[in-house]
Amino acid sequence: MGHSEMLLAVAGMKPDDVKAKAKRLSTGDWSSFPPAERAAYGLAYKLSREPHRIAEADRAVWIAAFGATRTADLVWYSCWCNYMTRIADAFQLPLEKENVFTPAPKK
Repeated sequence: MGHSEMLLAVAGMKPDDVKAKAKRLSTGDWSSFPPAERAAYGLAYKLSREPHRIAEADRAVWIAAFGATRTADLVWYSCWCNYMTRIADAFQLPLEKENVFTPAPKK
């Protein structure tokens, strides 16, 4: 299971909703998402793919959507996720097949 899908499930989304959202996200066309979500996806994408191209205009959009503190949190978290992905890729660590945060069935 991909970590994005796992986090959506942990947040309480139903499995079919997780699959649908992941599919929509994977297209790269985020126009159907609310403006704040689009801004967050844009931030994460740009930090992941083109961090050298982040400009004052980008920061202004993010700060307008989230405020300075939450923008800093999003930048930190996006960078941390990129770091973890690169470590996992370097060591060729596989993703979990199931959501490791799913509570064990009661006996």
